[in-house]
Amino acid sequence: MAEDPEPSPAFRNPFTTMNGAAEYLAAYDAVLAQWPVPVESARLRSPYGTTHVNVCGPREGPPLVLLHGGGATSTVWFGQVELLSRTRRVYAVDTIGEAGRSVADGRPVTTQADLMDWLDGLFNGLDLDAADLCGHSYGGWLALGYALHAPKRVRRLTLLDPTDCFAGLRLSYRLRSVPLFVRPDADRMRAFIHWETGGAAVDPAWLRLMCLGAEFPRSKVVMPRRPASERLRASDVPALVLLAGRSRAHDVREVAAGARRLLPHVVTEVLPGVSHHGVPSEDPGPLGRALEEFLG
Repeated sequence: MAEDPEPSPAFRNPFTTMNGAAEYLAAYDAVLAQWPVPVESARLRSPYGTTHVNVCGPREGPPLVLLHGGGATSTVWFGQVELLSRTRRVYAVDTIGEAGRSVADGRPVTTQADLMDWLDGLFNGLDLDAADLCGHSYGGWLALGYALHAPKRVRRLTLLDPTDCFAGLRLSYRLRSVPLFVRPDADRMRAFIHWETGGAAVDPAWLRLMCLGAEFPRSKVVMPRRPASERLRASDVPALVLLAGRSRAHDVREVAAGARRLLPHVVTEVLPGVSHHGVPSEDPGPLGRALEEFLG
């Protein structure tokens, strides 16, 4: 993966209308504007397309790569990025094929092996021999998969309410999410997030971006499969699993028990009062302290 030599266009329009693209990008930039630190952008070419990365923090700081949940985009880390970037070089990635500024205009991503190859290229393009890796939800599944795929490149692994890693999704969550796969639109996404968060306040700019992103033309989602137990037990990567106490995605006790049973070097903690979709944007507090202590 190499840095995109073209300064423009910054975004190839996957929408059916220019107005749709402009509205989505304006919403994306509105959330990014909430980041309380200066942000640079990098665009990296690969066989799968162009990956957009939001970068902040001291250049000499130890690298930390952030992988967002499905549809959330890299902008979702606005609640944590100030703390995380004080001493670290933070690379917040828009996952290829997902809503965001990355453009999947190359070889289709159809398997987990493709995603691992894409992440290999991402690390190479960012000139990272190794980095700390943090993922939320589907991004947690990606991060865990990469730690198993390339353990020497992952110094420490943080999983934030990760899905399909140590336990399955609740049936109620699966049933509620079906309409978003069958016919995604803004109203269904808004209703789904309102249900999962229990009606708790959600940042309005990010919610708008999520709702617009529901109608974002994207690649077919690579459906996650739980890693084989023997691969997990063989991992020597230090891991922190932070679970949302009010998550409706899964039974957090089952997830914690599975992580402790399968990962040799893991610490688990439950964040009280936090929903699954609220984790990355949560104001620094218990989450920030746990990340700071683990990442050192």
